Amino acid sequence: MTDTSQARRTGFPYAKVPALTAIFWVVKLLTTGLGESASDFMFLGGHWITLIVTTVVLVGAFVWQFRTSRYQAIPYWTAVLGVAVFGTAEADIVAFVVGVPLPLVAGGYAAATAAVLALWYRSEGTLSVHSITTRRRETFYWLTVMCSFALGTAAGDLTASTLGLGFVGSIALFGVAIVVPWTLYRRGALHPVTAFWAAYVLTRPLGASVADWLLKPVHDAGEGGGGLGLGSGAVTFGGLVLFVIVVVYLAIKRPDVQDPIESIDTHRAASPAGTPNS
Repeated sequence: MTDTSQARRTGFPYAKVPALTAIFWVVKLLTTGLGESASDFMFLGGHWITLIVTTVVLVGAFVWQFRTSRYQAIPYWTAVLGVAVFGTAEADIVAFVVGVPLPLVAGGYAAATAAVLALWYRSEGTLSVHSITTRRRETFYWLTVMCSFALGTAAGDLTASTLGLGFVGSIALFGVAIVVPWTLYRRGALHPVTAFWAAYVLTRPLGASVADWLLKPVHDAGEGGGGLGLGSGAVTFGGLVLFVIVVVYLAIKRPDVQDPIESIDTHRAASPAGTPNS
């Protein structure tokens, strides 16, 4: 069955995720930083209360997102932000409250991310974000997003504390790492779908490391070795203001709405047979 017939049957004539423009990555990085700072700020009221509150907010955001019939900036990015906060809280509780070692946490979430992607590909034959036009594909997409956020949280904590790189070292590490898939893709050495998901996962520890560096105390002898000391409240408020401004701009100007599914079919027909598009 073609994407067009599937879309018409399910009522999704457009993909339900944004086009992969530069502003997509800007907002994605904002959500990763906000996920870290907001989780830290909310943890002041208790770990389990934070998890309960973020779960309720996330469920509400998903209900809103899944009820839309096409990509809309506000419900989509609200859901991403909800995943960012929930994924951070979840990974932090597993590692620092329950006490599971960070290497095991990171490895577990990496395995979960890989498993969801494998099931998605086996079911749909593509991991392309241009193909999110059915309810099942959208479900696989959000499961992958949730796993990748938790994985990125654990990876950032692992490099900053367990490996001793600190926040600045982690920023440098993930800043360089995220350029690698983009460079390989530009040179034709990496499939666009693989490049996208690699970069998507790496934005989480990069954004979280930046947020931690901004909010942690200057002379912090614990995890990360200290930061600028702005505080979780200030970083969360500032990041949230930027997030709202950019998302409202996207909702009004709509520069990141993908073409109708008929255009995707045309693009796919021009691609090598059996090759999923990015």
